[in-house]
Amino acid sequence: MATTTANQQPIVPAKSGIKRTLVIAIGAIVLLGAGAGGTYFAISKFGSHAPAKPVPLPPPVFFPLESLTVNLQSDDGAMHYLRTGLTLKLRDEKTQAKLTERMPEIRSRVLLLLSAKRPEDLATVEGKRTLASDLRAAIQTTASSAEEPVHVDEVLFTEFVVQ
Repeated sequence: MATTTANQQPIVPAKSGIKRTLVIAIGAIVLLGAGAGGTYFAISKFGSHAPAKPVPLPPPVFFPLESLTVNLQSDDGAMHYLRTGLTLKLRDEKTQAKLTERMPEIRSRVLLLLSAKRPEDLATVEGKRTLASDLRAAIQTTASSAEEPVHVDEVLFTEFVVQ
């Protein structure tokens, strides 16, 4: 009988299969977590389109006018007058330069507008607001041209005496 002797290796049970599966699962979890974290960072840093901060407006220009004194219309026969100081709130110096060029016309229109008022019209706060609105419109109309409109933000009273 012939015998063959071969180097026979002992059969080892497959323990490394469980370890390999565990290493692959942990690796996959780490890679998924890193991918999710990177995506979150990229979206929060670059993907959010938050509105840009508005450019702050330059401070307004306040343009004081000389004080004006006018006689008011009166039904009672008494002499009433108005002494007022005006300051114009403007957006920029360019508007101030345009107003300065037309100042004689502006003063004339303002004087005519003021002298047409009655003391009763100017006694209330609403009357003063209406006057400021009328003055603003008159100044803008006088100083504006067809190609370059002038915008006055507000007419402010710095002095207001009715007697």
